[in-house]
Parts: sequence; C-alpha cells; structure tokens
Amino acid sequence: MSYDVTGTTLRVMTHIPPPAVELGILDAELRQLDARRAQLLHRRAWLLTALQPVRSAPVLSPPAAPPRREATAPSVQNVLLLLGATLLTLAAIAFTLVSWGSMGIAGRALVLGAVTLAALGAPVVLLCRGLRSTAESLAGLGLVLTVLDAYALHEVAFPAGDGVTFAAAAATVLTAVWAAYGTGLAALPGPTVTRSGPTTAPSTSRPLLLPLPAALAVAQLPLLLWAIAVGGGPHTITAALLLTAVTDMVVALRVSPKAVRLVAAGGAFGMGGWGVLAAGVISLDATGPGAAARAAALFALAASGAFGAAWLATGRGLRTSTAAAGGLFLVAALGGMLRTSLPADWTVPGYLACGVALLALVQGRLPEPVRHGLGWASGAVQASAVLWTLPVVGVTLLGPAAWLSHPWSGVPGDARNAAAMGAFWPAHATTTPLVLAVVTAVLARTVRNAEWQPQARIAALTLAWATAITVPTTLQLPYSVSLLTQALAIIALLALAHRAATLLALLASLSLAALSLATESATLAVLASLTAVFAVAARRGRLAPASAAASIGYATALACAVGAALDWQPQHIALLVLAVPATAALLAARIGDPATRTAAEITGAAAGMVAVGLAGAELPMLALVLALCGVIAAGTALRPERRNLGYAAVALFVVATWVRLSAWDVGSPEAYTLPVTVPALLVGALRRRRDPTASSWTAYGSGLAATLAPSLLAAWADAHWTRPLLLGTAALLVTLIGARHRLQAPLLLGGATLVLDTLHELAPYLAQAVGALPRWAPPALAGALLLALGATYEQRIRDARRVREVLGRMN
Repeated sequence: MSYDVTGTTLRVMTHIPPPAVELGILDAELRQLDARRAQLLHRRAWLLTALQPVRSAPVLSPPAAPPRREATAPSVQNVLLLLGATLLTLAAIAFTLVSWGSMGIAGRALVLGAVTLAALGAPVVLLCRGLRSTAESLAGLGLVLTVLDAYALHEVAFPAGDGVTFAAAAATVLTAVWAAYGTGLAALPGPTVTRSGPTTAPSTSRPLLLPLPAALAVAQLPLLLWAIAVGGGPHTITAALLLTAVTDMVVALRVSPKAVRLVAAGGAFGMGGWGVLAAGVISLDATGPGAAARAAALFALAASGAFGAAWLATGRGLRTSTAAAGGLFLVAALGGMLRTSLPADWTVPGYLACGVALLALVQGRLPEPVRHGLGWASGAVQASAVLWTLPVVGVTLLGPAAWLSHPWSGVPGDARNAAAMGAFWPAHATTTPLVLAVVTAVLARTVRNAEWQPQARIAALTLAWATAITVPTTLQLPYSVSLLTQALAIIALLALAHRAATLLALLASLSLAALSLATESATLAVLASLTAVFAVAARRGRLAPASAAASIGYATALACAVGAALDWQPQHIALLVLAVPATAALLAARIGDPATRTAAEITGAAAGMVAVGLAGAELPMLALVLALCGVIAAGTALRPERRNLGYAAVALFVVATWVRLSAWDVGSPEAYTLPVTVPALLVGALRRRRDPTASSWTAYGSGLAATLAPSLLAAWADAHWTRPLLLGTAALLVTLIGARHRLQAPLLLGGATLVLDTLHELAPYLAQAVGALPRWAPPALAGALLLALGATYEQRIRDARRVREVLGRMN
C-alpha cells in the first residue's frame, strides 16, 4: 500500500506515519524517558542522603525530638521552695544560737522577732496573690522562727528560770499561736480573676497544709511537760500521756483536714501506746490494792478513749480494733487489782476470769462492731492464758522421754517427779488444769458459728485432754494415778471415734509408754494395755491403719520387755519378737481394708527387722531368725496379691544359709553361690517354659554367673588341681547343654569359663614352651602371621574386583 494515501481513502484504518517520521518520534520519546530516569535517580540519591545521619548536612536531617523532661514544673518549684526555706531556717538557727558579730542575745532576739513577723505576714500577701506554695514555705519558716523566738525569750528574760516549766509554757503558747495562725490563714479571701483583673473574694480553697498539723504536733508536749514541771510521779505523767492520746483521738475523728487527721492519729497511737505501756509497768509493780487501783484508773482512762473511738469512728475495722483494745485495757485494769489480792498461782486465772467476763458484754445490745471487738479481746486473753500453760503441758508430755536412758530404775516420788525427772518445772503453775478447763468450757459453749465450730470442737478436745494429763503433775499426785489418768484419757479419746481424737490418743500413748519405763511392772502392764486398746480401736475402724500399726508396735515393745524381764539374752529375745510379725502376717490375711492390711504388714516387717537386729550378736541364732523371717515371707507370698514377697523369702533363705555357713567357718565360695544358682536356674527354667521367647541371658545368665565367676577366681588362686578339674567339668557340661539347646548364655559363659580354666592349667607348660624357643622364633611367627593376613586381605580385594567386573558386564 502506498504511504501517501490520504486520510479520506480508508477512514476505518489507523494512520501510520512514514518510517523517518516514526523514527524521529521514537527518538524524542527515548530522550524524554532518559531525562525522566535521570531526574528520578537524582531524587533517589537525595532521599538516601536525607535518610542517613550525615553531620555535615544538618539541613537534610529530620528535626531532633525535644529532650525528655524528668521533672515537672510544680516539682521543681516545690524543691526550690523547700531548699530555700531549709537554708533560711538553718541560717536563723545559727544566727540565734551562735552569734552575729558583736550583737548580744537581746539584739538578736529583736532582729529575730522582726524577721519572724515578716515571715508570718508574708503568706497573707502571697495567698491573696495566689502564690500558695511560696506562702507554704514562708509559713513553715515563720513557725520555726517562733520556736527560736521562744528560745531567745528564755535567754533574755528567764535565764535562771526552770527550763521544763518554760518549755511547757512555750509549748502551750506555740500550740495556741500556730492553731490561730493556721485558722486565720484559712479564712483569708482568695484571688478571683475577672475580665478587669484579679480581685479578692472569700477563699474556698483548702488551707495551708503546715500550720495546723504543726500546731497539733506541738500540742503533744504541753500536758507531758506540765506534768513533769509540777513534779508529778509516774501516775501523773502516764495520765498526761493518756489524756493527750484521748484528745488526739477526738481530733482525728472530728476534724476534716486529712493532714491534721493523720498527725492526730499518729499522736493518738504513739502517746496512747506509750501511756498504756507505762500503765502496765505500774500495774505489774503494784504491791497493794491502792497502787493497783491507781494503775486500774489509768487503764480505765485508756479504755474510755478506746471505747469512745469505737463509738465515734465510722469504719467497721477501726471500730472493732479499738473496741478490742478497750476490752484488753479493762481486763488489765481488773486483773491487776485481782493480782494484788490473790496468791501468785492465781494471777493468770484472775486475768482469765476478767477476759471471760467480757463475753457477757458480747451478749448485750452493743453495736455489732463493738461486740466483735470485745469478743476478740476475750479470745486474746484466753489464748494468752493457754500459752501460759504450754510449759507445763510440754514437760508433762515430753519429760517422760528421759526414762529411756535409765529404765526400771525405781518408782518416782510423785507424778511431777516422774514427768520432770528433777529438771525444769514452771513456777506458780498449780492452776494450769483450771485455766485449761475454763478455756475448754468457753470454747464448747460460746462458739456457735457453723464455720468455726469444727475447729472450736477440736481445740476444746485438745484442751480437755491437756487438762486431764496435767492434773496429776500439777497436784503432785502419786505415780500410779498419773499412769491411770493418761490411760483413761487414751481410752476416752479412742471411744470418741474422731480422727483428731485418735491422733491425740496416739500422741498420748507415746508419753504413757515412756512414763511406764520407771518400773518393770508398769512397763509390762502399760504395753499390754496399749496393744489391746489399739487393736480394738483398729477393729472398730478408729483410724484403723494407724491404730493397727500402733498395736503391732506396742506388741513388739511388749515382747522385748517380757524377754528383758525374764533376763533373756538379746538373741533369745529375738525369737520372742518374731511372734509379732508372724501374728501380723496371719491377721493381715483376714483384714479387709487394704490400707489397714498394708499398715499391719509394714509394721510386722519392722518388727522382723528388730528381731534380726537383736540376733545379730550370735551368728547361728541370726541364721535361724533369718530363716524364720523367710518362712513368714513365704507364707505371706501364698496370697495372690503378695506374690512378689516370694523373692524376699528366697533372699532371706539365701542370707540365712550364708550366715550359717559363715558360722561353720566354711570358706569355699561354691557353698555360698550354689544356694543362689540352683533356685535361680529353676526359676529361669520355669520362665522359659512359660515364655519360650525369653532370652537365655534373662533366664540363666545371673544364675550361672553367680557360681562360675567366683569359682573361676578361686580356681586361678588355687594351687591344687581338684577345683580346676571340677570347674572345667562343670563348664564343659554347661557348654554342651548350651550347644544342645542353642542357648547363648550357657554356651558363652560355659565356654569362656572352660577356656580360662584350661589356660590356667596349661600356663606352666606354655611358659616352658615359650622359654624353649629361640629368640628369633617370635618375630618370625609374627611376620608369618602378618604375611598370611596380608595375603588373605589381597585375595578378598581381588574377589571383590571380579564380582564388580561381572556385574559391569551384566549391564
């Protein structure tokens, strides 16, 4: 087609320019693309440079983040104000106490007074301008300066006066001045910002934090200092402390500013605690009713403050705790009065009676938090009384263990001597059973809460048992009465059919058994009784496993005691002790409860170990005891669930045999190993018969090694020919049997034993043959052997190559 066809010739066809024109168009477009590419590359390079931290071109770097501020502006302001006020205070103290040039104390007092007025007046202006923090700092400085003014006044006007009296007066004046100053600052009008500018209006913001709490802190001193100034004794000073604490309590509960309430609460607890401790010391030092009454009055003052707090407070926890404190103060007051009127033994019961009397208030119509607090106070008094009885209970329960070191040494003088063995006994402890009985009765009658009732019953049961066992020791009743009392207590505990009661009975039985060691008759009677009592308890299900174990244990002890009473030797007593595990094994077969059966069997096994230990001094008797233990174990293994005990029976029989052989001075190892090998091989044969796939090493390896290895060692050390001959014959027989039945263990063990035994017998002849050879023979034999090995190796390589060539031709 011609290129100069007009546009109207073929209207539906696309116009194609001539080649020269099209080439020019393409070149122009390529130049534009190159220019655009260069522009993009330039932009890319700039962006890469901008993203890198180039120090030489900070303009291209992104703007740095502002440094993190570690303190806020108000914090910095407060720190600066605090530091400034502190420095000014230190400067004022140095100015007042040391000197300022040649100015005397009077001149310094005048200057200090002027500075004080300026420091106290500045917060007024600052508060009106809204500079509250600065006002706070200057107010604190002014308060400190008032103290320095008081000191300067004393040095100028009253240099020879009583320092305590002046301090009391100064503390009183400072308290009033600071309180008035803080109240006045709180009433100042505060700044109000309007469109026309700041004006003043009645202040609705909170007052300054420092003046009123500081006034309250100084208010802790006036009563105490006035009491000291007037020459008051301990009662007056303690009363001042308690009155201050009561005042602080009222302020803490009735004043609204939080800072004031915190200072008041701290003062109430601090001064109140100090006063109560002082009242306690005074009460304990009181020797007559009058002194005790004065101490009681102090406690009454403390109690009134505590009960007032319980009524005025709003929080339930605070009301309960303060009511509890008030109840304790009442007990201390009344108990202190009773202490001076009663003997020393009745001091704790007197306090306990007061504590129990608080329960009458608990039953009244008091507010519930107050009643709960009084209940806790009564409980604390009772718990303290129980803690007081612990030394007596501990000596009564644990003291008889000393009889283990010298049993059957004679009847003690009384129950206290039997328990304490002449050692420590607490003083004034005669009323211990009474205290325990009272607390027991209170727990049994007053606790009605379903959640706490089970714990209260267990505690009451424990205290009742403690009451019973401490009566003979505290009253120094006869020794037999103590034994009878503890035995009856154990029977009563087991009759309750309660887990806790049974545990207490087990614990009490240990103490009773130790206590009975004083005499032979008591030991036999107590051990027999305990054996029977716990056997009955186990039969009736009273914590049956523990009861069964206790019964068997005491039966073992009884057997030992009977043997000792008959003057038998320990090895002979062992035969008597074996009756216990035999009986336990027979009874275990009739026990249905698995736990009880297991406990009986374990305790019986322990009794058997005791018998073995007793018989250890004489080898023939030890062998007999071991054999009898094996019989008991074998009899137990007849039960289907105890088949595994058969292994223990076999082990016992083997050990018994070894002990008997040792007693006969038998030194041949076969005498000790054959009793092991023969049963082991029989067991292995049975195993192979039941399981033909079982390995011969598992069935016969251990049995054969038990005899062959010791016999081989003995044969190598034996200079005679009899043992090696017999061992070689046996090894040959074992090897042949292994080859006949294709068993690895007999074949290898028998063959190895036979070879080693043969080498031992041929060793002398081999040594002679080696000695007869010339010196060149060993190297020649070694070379011939190496050549033979090399030829064989070459032959195998050649055969491998031939096989490879054949396989290659097959491909």
